[in-house]
Amino acid sequence: MKTLHSSDHLEVTIEWLGEQALLPGRRYDLKLGDQQVSASVSRLKYRLDGHNGQSAARTLSAGESAVCNLALSSPIKFQAFELNSSHGSFTLHHSDTGKLLGRGTIFHGLHRASNLHWQFLEVDKQARARLKRQKPCVLWFSGFSGSGKSTIANIVEKKLNQAGKHSYILDGDNIRHGLNRDLGFTDADRIENIRRVAETAKLLVDAGLIVISSFISPFKAERSMARSLFDDNEFIEVFIDSSLEQCERHDPKGLYAKARRGELKNFTGIDSVYEAPAHAEIHIQTKNQSAEQAADAILAYLKLELSQA
Repeated sequence: MKTLHSSDHLEVTIEWLGEQALLPGRRYDLKLGDQQVSASVSRLKYRLDGHNGQSAARTLSAGESAVCNLALSSPIKFQAFELNSSHGSFTLHHSDTGKLLGRGTIFHGLHRASNLHWQFLEVDKQARARLKRQKPCVLWFSGFSGSGKSTIANIVEKKLNQAGKHSYILDGDNIRHGLNRDLGFTDADRIENIRRVAETAKLLVDAGLIVISSFISPFKAERSMARSLFDDNEFIEVFIDSSLEQCERHDPKGLYAKARRGELKNFTGIDSVYEAPAHAEIHIQTKNQSAEQAADAILAYLKLELSQA
């Protein structure tokens, strides 16, 4: 038997079986023998069409196959499928339900995976937090456009600043002027948008800051992915619960009106889904709370959490 290889980045073929499309960047559970890791498509290279046909694709629908690069949460042992079918084939499953979504075969590991190593740094998150005299965390706001996320986030940060706390707001519109200026509003782009923001928030928390992330963040799977990046009690989900009708009436930027006229595609709540948080740590109901009251409720929760740390 040939030696098994180990890698956390693979080139594979995937046959998709799920009712909902495969989306690059979304995390799925990969199973190969007794191994199970989290996996996401980092690059969908091309779709396989019929006999040796190829075409560009950004997503995969049920029954379609594609050659992809697959990023794993940790290395797995494998062989190329052509050498060993049992060590070179895998299945993909829904991260919450375990439902089978796809199956695939491995071509080879990507060399860059074995050339990267985590660099140990002597000054760590705890040292930075001690210097700032605070417990770093992320307040992860989620809600419809126009629900008041940015307004409430701004009040929260202003009060944190007045209390001598070190904080930073990651705002949905502002981020798209720079870091995420290359992304649109398709489901795949929204997933990548949140992935980048979550990784940025993680770096800022590692720097010892209280981070306020203010994005629509419409998909449960990506909010779960973001939460998984942080230590226990560092990720505080804040659901800014304002009905679609309220947001449309408010509509300060005129975006809902444009979406209703068909001038904006993939607009959350109109022609793109919003999956409301079911178990957010903080639930703000804007019909019953002013922005100031909402900010005070968030700070009261934060003070309680920090006092118990």
